Amino acid sequence: MTQAIAYLGFNGNCADAMRFYERALNGKLEVLMSGADSPMAEQMPKQFLHRILHARLVLPGGGMLYAGDCPADQPFEGIKGVSIAVDYPSVDEAEAVFAALADGGQVTMPMQPAFWARRWGMLIDRFGTPWIVNGELLPF
Repeated sequence: MTQAIAYLGFNGNCADAMRFYERALNGKLEVLMSGADSPMAEQMPKQFLHRILHARLVLPGGGMLYAGDCPADQPFEGIKGVSIAVDYPSVDEAEAVFAALADGGQVTMPMQPAFWARRWGMLIDRFGTPWIVNGELLPF
C-alpha cells in the first residue's frame, strides 16, 4: 500500500521539534539519526555532525511523520505551502492535541465547528510547522 508521509525540514532544531511532536501527538520516536550516528559520519564536516539526517515518528494508528535538518550549507526557507493535517476520532482528543501543538506557537484559526468535522482548528507551532487538527470527522 502506498502511503504519503510528510517529511519536515528544520534548520538545526529537528531533534527538539521531533521530541515535541512525540509528546504532543502521543507518538513514538523510532529514529533520530544525527550525522555523527550515520554510516557517513567520517565523510561529513564536523560542524554538521550534530544535525539530524533522518527522524521517524510513528503515530497512534500507524501514521508516520519524517523529518531532518536541512544541509547547513544550504539556505533554509522554512515550511511553505503545506499544512500537516491530523484527524482524531473524538473532539476531546483533537482539542488536547491542538492545545499541545499550540503551546509556544500561534493559533491561526481557533477550534470551532465545521461541515467536515465537529471541531477543527489551525495553528503554526513553535517550530514553524503549520497544522490542521480535526476532531470527529463528519460525512458530507
